[in-house]
Amino acid sequence: MTDRSPGDQQGTPRKAALAAWIGSALEYYDFFIYGSAAALIFSKVFFDESDPATATLQSLASFGVAYAARPVGAFILGHVGDRFGRKKIMVFTLVLMGVSTFLIGCLPTRDQIGGLAPALLVFLRVLQGLSAAGEQASANSMTLEHSPADRRGYYTSFTLNGTQFGQILATFAFIPVAALPEEQLLSWGWRVPFWLSVAVAVAGWIIRRKLDETPAFEREVAEGTVPKMPLSLLFRDHWASVLRVVCAALIATVSTIFTVWALNYATSDAIGLDKATMLWVGVAANGVALVTIPLWARLSDRIGRRPVFLIGAVGSPIMIFVYLAAINSKSYPLIFLVGILTLGVVYSASNGIWPSLYGEMFTTKVRLSGMAIGTQIGFAIAGFAVASAAGIVSPSGWLGLQGWTGVAIFTGILCAISAIAVLTAKETAHVPTEELGRKPAGDGVSTPA
Repeated sequence: MTDRSPGDQQGTPRKAALAAWIGSALEYYDFFIYGSAAALIFSKVFFDESDPATATLQSLASFGVAYAARPVGAFILGHVGDRFGRKKIMVFTLVLMGVSTFLIGCLPTRDQIGGLAPALLVFLRVLQGLSAAGEQASANSMTLEHSPADRRGYYTSFTLNGTQFGQILATFAFIPVAALPEEQLLSWGWRVPFWLSVAVAVAGWIIRRKLDETPAFEREVAEGTVPKMPLSLLFRDHWASVLRVVCAALIATVSTIFTVWALNYATSDAIGLDKATMLWVGVAANGVALVTIPLWARLSDRIGRRPVFLIGAVGSPIMIFVYLAAINSKSYPLIFLVGILTLGVVYSASNGIWPSLYGEMFTTKVRLSGMAIGTQIGFAIAGFAVASAAGIVSPSGWLGLQGWTGVAIFTGILCAISAIAVLTAKETAHVPTEELGRKPAGDGVSTPA
């Protein structure tokens, strides 16, 4: 194991948190510009406009395709990360995301090459999903394992803080694009935010290549205890925690409904709100989240993970109902106020502390794979919630739900599952890092799970 001076050890949590923050911001800039484009552009560029309703549904479903790919990526990258280290995954995911996003901006349209255009779009979206599958889990594992035990919640929250900043960057990129004349918007304007992702690959390599591997993983390497098949160990001894994370991760439905479906709904012909103004709602809400996420995380270091997460899981579906009602009122001041409270304040309670909550359920041997697989399966369901919401507001409805109130109820059901899952979890905020994920033996001494 690498020797480090006390000064180096003291500064490493900050360096790890900064690397996680910047990397996640860059990574999720790429990921979320696709969401904006899917809501505003792709139905007219890549899908058949002769049936606008179907084209919109297909465009929103293409957003969800990446979430379907994420569990596959989680199995692959989770194994590699627990077998060979967190740092390798952190660099690889940024490069893959940057390249695939840039290529989306280069794609010919349906009018130019027919059905091959949406097929190539979906393929590159799958690559985005594979990249995102390992990004947060590797960054969270890296930060958690570098953090002092009494501030794990605070330091790991910077991964999600970076994600919110990435959403702000993505929205900023689309605000001037959305203001372009229709002809310029659909021909070249939408491509510019995707082309800017070249910086992601370069910045990601520069930022993360010098970061030290975690002491916990280095210790395993030095002792020769790194599992050769971490997934086998994970599903043998930690299957309940994986299932718990899958269900808890359904809270992400709030984010996808807010940032993608509600944006599409608000700017549709039925409501007719201004595209640029609705994009500013997302900017304002995520701007507030940059402040509230670390505050919620600090609170969780004091009072525990579960009570803070439950504030978001219970409050978010209520706020989503109020937010969609505000959209239907067409009152911009009300939309801004409720939007900020929904995504920027209430949802941030869950969003800011899940990196520590989920990561603390696993031992070092399987932490990255456990987080990656659990979250990405849950996020996959949350990603397709956008397409489900589009079906709910269709004339025929879906599963007995219909209209925007049906979307709010659907979101509430998934949030309830998330809340129940967290209620079954053990409180880990004050458990020593080396004891995380271990099962108590019969004599009361903790043993590796």
